[in-house]
Parts: sequence; structure tokens; C-alpha cells
Amino acid sequence: MRVIAKSTLRKFWEHPAYRDAQGPLESWHEEVLHAKWSSPQEVKAQYGNVSICGNNRVVFNIGGNKYRLVIEMQYRAGIAWVKFIGTHAQYDQINVESVNDY
Repeated sequence: MRVIAKSTLRKFWEHPAYRDAQGPLESWHEEVLHAKWSSPQEVKAQYGNVSICGNNRVVFNIGGNKYRLVIEMQYRAGIAWVKFIGTHAQYDQINVESVNDY
């Protein structure tokens, strides 16, 4: 899968409060680059604790469930598009299905 965009992840972990997210996010990024998911079921088979949501959104638990990462999956195009990364408290304030839509 192509990940759009690693710079969004980097910007998050470069914030002093979230530096502990760097390792888990880099690991996630590397795993997704090698994934060839064609359906939500394939994502769920690899990451059993993801949440499959509407609007092709998948929510990953990052860093021992400290952070939430919302991805829009475009399976046919092979794209994992980062829509949101934040703490659980920040995640609770968003609408997963529309966050970061333009």
C-alpha cells in the first residue's frame, strides 16, 4: 500500500508531547508499505484490534492503545490515506467518517 502521507505522522511525533509515538508509527508505516490489502477483512485479519468504520475508514490503535490513527483505505488504488492521528481524548472529539475530508 502507498501511505499518504508519512509527513503527517512525522509532524505528530515531532511534537514534544508525542515523541513516544515515533517508533510505533514508523513500525506501522513500514508494515503498511508491505501490505496488499484488498478488503477491510484483510486489514482485520492482520490487525485484529482495528475498527472498521464507514466511509472506508479504519481506526488503528498505536503505541499500546495510547493513540488512534484514522486511515481512509482506497483498496483498489492501493492507498492508505492518513486522515487523523491523536490521543484517545482528541479522537473522542472527531467524527471518524468525515475527519480531514476536503
